[in-house]
Order: sequence, then structure tokens, then C-alpha cells
Amino acid sequence: MTARRIWLDVPFAEKDEAKAAGARWDPAEKRWYAPRPGMDALARWAAAPEVPDLLPGEDRSLGSGLFVDLVPSTCWFTNVRSCVDARDWERLRRMVTRRAQRRCEICGAPEDRTVRRWLEAHERWVYDERSRVQTLRRLICLCTDCHTVTHFGYAQVRGLGARAFAHLREVTGMTEAQARRHVEDAFAVWEARSRVVWTLDLSMLTDAGIRLTPPPEAVERAAVAERRLRAEHGTDRW
Repeated sequence: MTARRIWLDVPFAEKDEAKAAGARWDPAEKRWYAPRPGMDALARWAAAPEVPDLLPGEDRSLGSGLFVDLVPSTCWFTNVRSCVDARDWERLRRMVTRRAQRRCEICGAPEDRTVRRWLEAHERWVYDERSRVQTLRRLICLCTDCHTVTHFGYAQVRGLGARAFAHLREVTGMTEAQARRHVEDAFAVWEARSRVVWTLDLSMLTDAGIRLTPPPEAVERAAVAERRLRAEHGTDRW
């Protein structure tokens, strides 16, 4: 009988430290574990309970399909990964990829290290213009290519605009003209939403017991992001 794994919650940034402390990697489960009980050096990464497959208030039908979904400049640095405790992010990422059966929920592609295609968790938000509240309503598993399309502005910053545009057309079946109009419309929505200072609602996570790390104040986000983008890429549009 195979011994039950003693699973750990190890953030990516701490993987080398955990490995040095004796943790081992399970390639099938894509998760770190303690090879034997009683390893005090690994106690800090002791696994917390699993996150439920359906988060409180989550709408898994929201935002289906591939589309450009630009984050307003006043919402930069409010993505889930930057707002969630590192260990809880690992728990969330694991749940999102597991329930998607380790495939992209848009194009169906699996992770493939040989072509540097990973599976990533992406947020779907609802924007209430009257209350100026940005509410998290879904987490979706995307492959690197689909995620790059979603953040089309950032793809352009990184010199990946043409690749993202080609993937958008391939997955959606859009003509070149349709795809260009779609991108233009997405940037128009981005410009309008970027004029608003949004209040963040992450109750979908906090109601599931996820710990948050406070992001920059809403009025500071655009300025912080602009300085970072100009320093790294010489642009201010993401």
C-alpha cells in the first residue's frame, strides 16, 4: 500500500528553500511534500485545508471564451495573486488547475514545458459603474497563450502583440478585421474604466477563508503602475 503523502503549501518563491529543507516534488500532482513525518524544518509549509472547488458567490459561466480583457489603470496591482497571501495563492492556483483537469478552460491545451506553456489562474471581474465597485466573480484556468491575449496591452509591451493577435484569431475564428475591431473596442472600454477609481470587492475569497495582502490605495495604483511600466518598458499602457 502506498504511503499517504504529507502535502505542503510551498509558494513558488520559496521552493528552493523548501527543497533545501528536505521537501520533495511530486511531478504528477505538481506539489511539494514531506518525505517523512516529524520534519520540523518543513513545519512552516504545513498544508492548510483545500479550497472548495466552487468559491462563495462564484459564477463559473462568467466571461467564457477568449477575449481581450484589459485591467483599468486604476485597478493595477489588484490582481488576485498580488492581493492574496503567498501560501493561500498556492492553494487557489492548485484548486483552479485541478478543477479544470489541468487544461486551459478556453482552448483545452495542457501545460507543456517544452514550449513554455503554463497553466495560470486568471480573474473575471464585474464592474458596477454606479457604485464604482470592482467585484471578483470567477477564477478561470488559462494557458499562457490565452492569458497573453487576455492582457493584450501587456502583450504589446513585451513584444508579443502579433503572437497574441494570431492566437486570438486561431481560437475564436475571427477574421483579421473582426479581431482588430475587437481589440480596438477593448481599449475603448479600458480607457473609460481607467477614468474611475474602483473599490475592490474580494469577498468571494475572504468568505472562503483566504487571507489578503492589502494592495496600494486605489488613488495610488495608476501612478505606481505607470512608474513601473515606464522604468521597465518605456510605456504606460498595459
